[in-house]
Amino acid sequence: MASLDWCKNQKDGIQLAEPSENIAEDYLKNAEESLRVLKMVMENGSRIWTATMKYYIEYFCVSAVLSRIGIKSGIHDCTIEATEFLEKHGVFKDNLSTRLKRSKELRIDNQYNLKNRPVDVDTQDLMDLILKMKDIKDKLTEKRVNELRSRLFS
Repeated sequence: MASLDWCKNQKDGIQLAEPSENIAEDYLKNAEESLRVLKMVMENGSRIWTATMKYYIEYFCVSAVLSRIGIKSGIHDCTIEATEFLEKHGVFKDNLSTRLKRSKELRIDNQYNLKNRPVDVDTQDLMDLILKMKDIKDKLTEKRVNELRSRLFS
């Protein structure tokens, strides 16, 4: 796993960007669309695509909040590191970074390592996650955004 410092020094790692409500909303729309597609995929029983869709729904949710704050990450492990950072600063709760790590590992096992592991999916839980991330995004004040940005790059 990458470290926060390593991620900040990578070309596509963690960088500051302009905070964007529009990009955040687009990520949440992608999560909602992916959830609709996931339901269809689950009917067909594909473990590869169920694991992939589940992970990306969670990833899009996290990316929405990161975009609202103005944190950009092009490396998935760095996105997880940014999630841990936001957990330590009270933005995320419920061990979201651990959830994201497990989903990423399952996706890699099923998609690339061809392990065909079972995928435990609760579509209502995923919808709740989308709504929770929307609520977090909506409640972030400019003062809080600036504080988090400054702590990340202090």
